[in-house]
Amino acid sequence: MTDPNPDLEKLLSACALGDRDAFQRLYLATSPKLFGIAVRILGSEAQAEECLQDAYVKIWQRAGDYRPHLASPVTWLVTIVRNGALDRLRRNRRQLELADPAHLEFLMDEHATAPGPAGEESDAVLLRECLKQLREDQRRCIEIAYFEGLSHGEVAERTGNALGTVKTWIRRGLQELRRCLDASV
Repeated sequence: MTDPNPDLEKLLSACALGDRDAFQRLYLATSPKLFGIAVRILGSEAQAEECLQDAYVKIWQRAGDYRPHLASPVTWLVTIVRNGALDRLRRNRRQLELADPAHLEFLMDEHATAPGPAGEESDAVLLRECLKQLREDQRRCIEIAYFEGLSHGEVAERTGNALGTVKTWIRRGLQELRRCLDASV
């Protein structure tokens, strides 16, 4: 039986020391959520499986690089998967047909991924509420940059707006999002 709420920080520390059992427990506790994120970004279960495999190799190799004072374990793990998925998208951009710009809500949909550690569902609700407070142009630019991995210049081209405008919208949108999230903690 697996622990429903494992201490991910301790598991990462044990992984850094080469503890394979801790790595297996970390995988069991986090892979459903990380797989869901990879599927949503890549749009393909096969691509997501490859991405997740690559991500866990990196997690195993870099577990000693995790710094709890910089990010939560889930944030660190999600960042590795997200970056790997976006790299894969960039490599395959010409072969993939991307649908309409992704929306942040799909990653936070409780039904899109298996439940994560306790408290994540309330974090998702909070993030959705804070996103609703952003101006539409800010939210759209942040979504395109974050989920499709486009540069500010590419976002400007996609939206038909000036580069300086897009940079400002993204910067201000992220600042407002951070203020909203910080105020709610």
